[in-house]
Amino acid sequence: MEQDLQGLNGYLFFRLGAQLSGTMGLLALSLAVVGLYSVVSYAAAQRTHEIGIRMALGAASSDVLKMVMSRSLIMILVGVAIGTIISFLGARALASLLVGISPTDPVTFLAVLLLLLAVTLLACLIPAYRATRVDPLVALRYE
Repeated sequence: MEQDLQGLNGYLFFRLGAQLSGTMGLLALSLAVVGLYSVVSYAAAQRTHEIGIRMALGAASSDVLKMVMSRSLIMILVGVAIGTIISFLGARALASLLVGISPTDPVTFLAVLLLLLAVTLLACLIPAYRATRVDPLVALRYE
């Protein structure tokens, strides 16, 4: 009976740790998205004059969207590459905490990578879309 109780306590402790880790992961993802959104918004706001000139000279909204997204994509890919390398190296240190998967499980790494890419692209798409709505006359009077 006492062994069953210890097993239950260990299970509950493990489950609490897993829930806490998941919550911290979601918080970290939220902070990353808000930070990336802020950086891209700031960068697009700093280039309002340039975007206005491009649009006044005949650039299509899709061209402006591609320009802002391409710069954001470079930033995202560099960050994801560095983060993947660091997490791959750090996963071995957390091997004792993982149950049911290996520390370098390719399916888990790929799923997290795709989720991170999707969320960060969405965070960059909003300011990029706003940049396409810049009125050239307002942007030319901006500075």
